[in-house]
Amino acid sequence: MRIITFSSNSSDDSGITTVSLPTNFQPFFSVLQYQIDRIDHQVSDDRSQTGTFLIGPLERGQATTLGNSLRRVLMGGLEGSAVTAVRIAGINHEYATIPGVREDVLDILLNCKQLSINSSNPELEIGRLVVNGPMEVKANDIQFSSQVEIVDGEKPIATIQEGHNLELEIHVERGVGYRPVDRRNQETTSIDLLQIDAVFMPVKRVNFTIDETAVAEGGTGRERLTMEVVTDGSTSPDDAIAEAANQLIELFQPLATVTMVEEIPEEPEPSPEAQIPLEELNLSVRAYNCLKRAQVNSVSDLMGFSYEDLLEIKNFGSKSADEVIEALERIGISIPQSRTSV
Repeated sequence: MRIITFSSNSSDDSGITTVSLPTNFQPFFSVLQYQIDRIDHQVSDDRSQTGTFLIGPLERGQATTLGNSLRRVLMGGLEGSAVTAVRIAGINHEYATIPGVREDVLDILLNCKQLSINSSNPELEIGRLVVNGPMEVKANDIQFSSQVEIVDGEKPIATIQEGHNLELEIHVERGVGYRPVDRRNQETTSIDLLQIDAVFMPVKRVNFTIDETAVAEGGTGRERLTMEVVTDGSTSPDDAIAEAANQLIELFQPLATVTMVEEIPEEPEPSPEAQIPLEELNLSVRAYNCLKRAQVNSVSDLMGFSYEDLLEIKNFGSKSADEVIEALERIGISIPQSRTSV
C-alpha cells in the first residue's frame, strides 16, 4: 500500500509516496484523507514501466477532477529527454542510403528517435558511434557521457556488412512535450546534421477508470479512481505521478492566497485650456468680481458650472452669464444649460 502525504518529495520502500508543498503554501481547505495504493508494477522487455494506482475514497466528482488533471499533466507537462538530431558521416540528407548498411537513413533516424534516454544534463549532450562490420549495432554501442543513460540498450540501430563501417553523432536534449523540426531554421545548421521531430514525453499512456465505493455518512456516495500509467522507462510511474501532483500544486497555490484589490481610476489630467486663470477671459468688471466672490479662479472652476448655476451666483444676471458662455466658447469650451440630474 502507498499512502500519499504532503511533505518532502520522495518515495521509499516503506510504501509511502510523498508530494512536496511550497514553503509558503497556506491551504484554505482541509487536507483530503485518501489513500494511494500501487496495486501493480510491471517492467516490459523494452524497459518501459507500467504502474496501476488505486486512489480513494473520494467525494463524488472528485475522481473525475483528479483523473483528468493528472492525465493532462502526465501526458504533456513532464520534462523528458529525446534525440533531436543525428549526423551520419558522408550523408547530407535523409533520403540517402549508406553502402554496406542494411537500413537506409530514414530507418536509422527512426530507430534513433525511438530510443528511451534519460539525460540529467539540461544542456545538449552528444553521443558518438564508430563501428566496423560485420556487426548489428545496438543502442548500448553509442558512447555518451556519464550524465546520459540509455534505458533500452538492446534497441537495434543498424546492421553493417563486413568490410564497411558506420560513424554516427547523436544529439540529445531535454524538453517538454513535442517539438517538430523547424524547417525555417535548418539553413542555420550544418547541412549534414539531420534534424528529428523530438518527443520529450516520458509518459507513453495514461488510462483511468472510476467506480463507486462505500457510502459516507448522510448517504453521500464515494468514488475510487484507478489510474494506469505507462512510462518509457526513463522515469518510474511513482515519480511521474509525484511530479505531476507537484506541478498541479504549484499551479493552484497562487489561487489559495489571492486577494482582490480594487483599482482606483486615475484622475484625468486637466487640459491646457482648463488651467487658464479667470483674468485671461477678459470679462467685465461686474462679472469678474461676482465670480471671484464665488471662489471661481480659473476656467477649470467654471467647467463645474451649468448655465443655471451661473444665474444663481449673487448679483450675477443673464447678461453676465451670456458673457461667460461666449468667453468660454472662444477657447473651445462649452458648459451645459442645466444641471445634470442625479
